Amino acid sequence: MPENSVMRPRAVIFGCAGPVLENSERQFFRDSDPAGFILFARNCQDPDQVRGLVTDMRECVGRGDAPVLIDQEGGRVQRLTPPHWRDAPAANVFAAMAAGDPDAAIEAARLNARLIAADLSDLGITVNCAPVLDIPGADADPVIGDRAAGRTPGAATVLGDAVCQGLLAGGVLPVIKHVPGHGRASVDSHKQLPVVDASLSELQDVDFPPFRALKDMPWAMTAHVIYMALDAERPASTSPRVIAEVIRGTLGFQGVLVSDDLGMQALSGSLGERAALVRAAGCDLALHCGGDMAEMEDVAASTGPITNVTEDRLRAGEARRTEAELGGWERDAAVARLRELLNGNG
Repeated sequence: MPENSVMRPRAVIFGCAGPVLENSERQFFRDSDPAGFILFARNCQDPDQVRGLVTDMRECVGRGDAPVLIDQEGGRVQRLTPPHWRDAPAANVFAAMAAGDPDAAIEAARLNARLIAADLSDLGITVNCAPVLDIPGADADPVIGDRAAGRTPGAATVLGDAVCQGLLAGGVLPVIKHVPGHGRASVDSHKQLPVVDASLSELQDVDFPPFRALKDMPWAMTAHVIYMALDAERPASTSPRVIAEVIRGTLGFQGVLVSDDLGMQALSGSLGERAALVRAAGCDLALHCGGDMAEMEDVAASTGPITNVTEDRLRAGEARRTEAELGGWERDAAVARLRELLNGNG
């Protein structure tokens, strides 16, 4: 039987428009059967509401283990905010700590991520799009900036790993991003297509190492960036060469590879054309965040089911998530310890 004739979820992650599913969204998700979902601030009002939305999403596709993603990095990128959720520090807080006390910074980054995981697990959210392993360049657009786990490859590796371990310990899968590195981009890929002219050796020395070091993480997200030394015509997300030779090859990443948001202006063409391109390039999943029904219909029409390989990668990640030892951990003690570390009393 041909692989695509097997009934599998569609190779896409969808968002929705608001805090509850409209009837049209329920029907669309039943019919299109996306592999998973992603939440944004517009979808998150209070804990009970989010839990209900997550449950409804999974009921639409009939899979209790369908991944539900969120961007809960801390700082200026967090979809869950006070008063219902903790205000988590930005990544650069821990990077700054590392300059004076690396051990304290690692402990603090891990504790912070473990606390984030506790919030997400309580809501049924299973995948967090963090950490950011991009190394910010001196003349780069500030879109990465304080979101970066570290300013050097070494710092990004150890602090990024601490974040990953904290999330995994709390039963949440990390997504390392934006592979193979967004830190040199001189424009924001939400608005324009960045073109990076760094040499291959520069990329290998600075941008690649954190991703190579954390290649065994379960998920990664691509960068909508052209790297002249790798593929002068196509951004990484739509480049078969970058994905096969660099991400899967040089960096050795074999987990679930999801594109960055298809709605970003770095990509061109219709939303359906963009979805088809990222899938043809080798992304396991296309990501559409906006919740616009017409756009989602276009994406769904251009995106087939997940492959055998993607199914295995998703299952491997879910198995790793459910293996987490959630006992023997006290939130209040973790909050107090993190406060001590952030106040320099570690």
